[in-house]
Amino acid sequence: MAPGSSGRRTGFELKRIASRFALLLAAAGILPLVLYGAVSIFSLRDATRRSVISGNENVARRVAEQIGLYVQTNVDILKSVGGNLEETNLERWQQDRILKTAVLDFPEFREITLYDAAGGQLASSRVGKSGVRFPQSGTPFGSNIILSPIDIDSDFLPRAVVGIKLSHVGRSSGSLVGEISLEEMWRMVDRIKVGEQGYALVVASGGALIAHGNPDEKPRVARGDNLKDQPLVQLVHAEQNKGPVSLEFASDRGIQMLGVAAPLEPLGWTVMVEQPRSEAYAVADRLTRQLVMIIGLALLVTVTVGYFFGRSFIRPIFELMRGTAAVGGGRLTERVKITSKDEFKQLGDAFNSMADKLVELTEDVRKKERQAMFGRMAAGLVHDLSHPVQNIGNSCKLIVRVFDDPEYRQTFTRTIDREIDTLKRVLDDLRNVARPAPVERFPLDMNRAVADIVESMRGYADESGIGLESKFSSEPVIVEGDAFALGRVYRNLITNAIQATQAGGRVTVATARAGAMVEVSVSDTGSGIPQERLAAIFDDFVTTKKRGLGLGLAITKRIVEQLDGTIAVSSEMGKGTTFTMRFPVAARPMAVVAAAG
Repeated sequence: MAPGSSGRRTGFELKRIASRFALLLAAAGILPLVLYGAVSIFSLRDATRRSVISGNENVARRVAEQIGLYVQTNVDILKSVGGNLEETNLERWQQDRILKTAVLDFPEFREITLYDAAGGQLASSRVGKSGVRFPQSGTPFGSNIILSPIDIDSDFLPRAVVGIKLSHVGRSSGSLVGEISLEEMWRMVDRIKVGEQGYALVVASGGALIAHGNPDEKPRVARGDNLKDQPLVQLVHAEQNKGPVSLEFASDRGIQMLGVAAPLEPLGWTVMVEQPRSEAYAVADRLTRQLVMIIGLALLVTVTVGYFFGRSFIRPIFELMRGTAAVGGGRLTERVKITSKDEFKQLGDAFNSMADKLVELTEDVRKKERQAMFGRMAAGLVHDLSHPVQNIGNSCKLIVRVFDDPEYRQTFTRTIDREIDTLKRVLDDLRNVARPAPVERFPLDMNRAVADIVESMRGYADESGIGLESKFSSEPVIVEGDAFALGRVYRNLITNAIQATQAGGRVTVATARAGAMVEVSVSDTGSGIPQERLAAIFDDFVTTKKRGLGLGLAITKRIVEQLDGTIAVSSEMGKGTTFTMRFPVAARPMAVVAAAG
């Protein structure tokens, strides 16, 4: 064999080994990147899907709240008019004047008519015989109010009839019937637009379509289309109004849609938001394609460079592996540093660009979570403030017309005082969350303090049909605390217990001495709290009620801890809940405590 042939074969083998080694290193470096890219794509699509659904659910929930408030406000207005007619012994012309004035003041009402017990017309805002009668079926609003199903009038506008049973009209009972134009509800729905092709619609309890934000679909409302067989409507009924639901389905035109729905209580309606799936997930699809392109390009460049340069790319590969492991481990600020001037530099830049996009997406998710929290705060504020403000507004309108009635002036004063107190409590809760009020420490007899609060709450418990019991320690239970702050704690816990307990139930407040600690417990026989919610029950803006900001228990815990105490909760579904507070026994001599008392 010629010497040259041996050298050529050795060179060939080395070249082949180098090529295999380069390809092996390329595969070892790229495989984690590919896996990470796949995980990133899956996580991105899942996070985007959840974010889009959450945003659309918030839209549906807010629309449901606005429509519910709109309908409830009109019902309350009619109740107020009925209150002016009950037990007033007004003349017929006076009753007519009240009804005509109400229709002028509240343009949503087309007609209001007063009937006697036999169905005879007593007074009406309409000249001549009334065309509206008491609804025979519909949605009840309490024991004596009913809202008829929505229908379309001759002008193709929505309307409904509200009927109220009155106990005394003149010398007998009667009813007040009002025809309400729900055109404003259509405007609310028309104003809702999600993206370029997403719209809101409202479905009645029986499945009838009563409002649609898509101009092309409005004829379906006039035709009286029924959506009871629509998949999203069926899902809402299956969930039995447990909350917003979402579903991907094919529309009648074969378009894949993302739909969310929120129940509208107590009407039994459903507010839906529909958006084409392609538009809803457009951002995720575009970013997915970009990530796939970046990963594919990175793979191609690495294999090509590895074949020609062999071991020279070992260091860049390890650098990429280090960066991939760091980002995969959650350290999104880590970046790769490749100093070469070849394709690996581009690969490193592509990786860093992808990591930057992941940081932006992560920050966007955090921003949406903050927006969702602010949305919950805003929803809580609307719940807590809208009703008092509406009551104050309605009372101010009515006082102008019946100012000479001394009985109503007293009612007006009580209403304003009660609603102002409600507003103050909401504002105090918000202020205490931002800057907790300082507490003062004085010797305090817990038996006496708890007894005073229990006695002050007894009237509220009696009105709710709840038995309020107290059990006091037989030995002295003295702590150093703030009577006002602790009074707020007890009042809040007792109020929550009463609200969580059905009529006929029992709330028990007890004090006891446990060694160097004083225990105060508030127990109820209510419905209980689910175990999965107990861990977060003392957090800010967390509540188990349908209304409220969720600050009461958070402020309660803060006050207890300011006084060196602890608070714990135990609950069992269907049997009740117990809150237990523990405070250190006062260290001052009994004489000082007695003098302070």
